[in-house]
Amino acid sequence: LMKTNIVLNRATVSMEEAIKHAGGLLYNSGYVGEAYIAGMLAREEKFSTYIGNNVAIPHGENSVKDCIIESGIVVVQYPNGVSFGDGKLAKLVIGIAGKGNEHIQLLANIAEAIEDESILEKMLTTNNPDYIYELFSSEGMM
Repeated sequence: LMKTNIVLNRATVSMEEAIKHAGGLLYNSGYVGEAYIAGMLAREEKFSTYIGNNVAIPHGENSVKDCIIESGIVVVQYPNGVSFGDGKLAKLVIGIAGKGNEHIQLLANIAEAIEDESILEKMLTTNNPDYIYELFSSEGMM
C-alpha cells in the first residue's frame, strides 16, 4: 500500500465508476495491466465484491490474473457510500491485485482489519491517510 493510493472523502459515484477508479489506481501504480480493470468490472457482474460493514473489495476475475505485475492494494473512502446494489452501501472500496495466490492473504488481512468496529468506524470517517496506511502496514498487509 502506497500512501498515494489512499484516497479519502471522495464524492459518491456509481459502482462502476468506483471500481474503475480503484482499478485505475492499481494500473497507474504499476501493479496491473490495463485489462485488469475490465476484469474487475466483469467479476462484479458475476459476484458482488461487497463484503458487508460498508466495505467492498473489487478485484479481477481469474481470466485477468496474468495482468497482475505485482501485488497491490488501494483504499478509496466514500463518506456517503457507493451503492453495490440490494441496499449494499460501500463507504470503503479496497481494490486489490494479488500475484499468484497472494490475493487470499490480502483478503484475510483486510477482513481482520475491518473486524474491529471501532477501527472500521475510524477508517470510514478519517481525514488522515496516515491512519489507514499505518493500520494496514501494522497488519502486515504489504
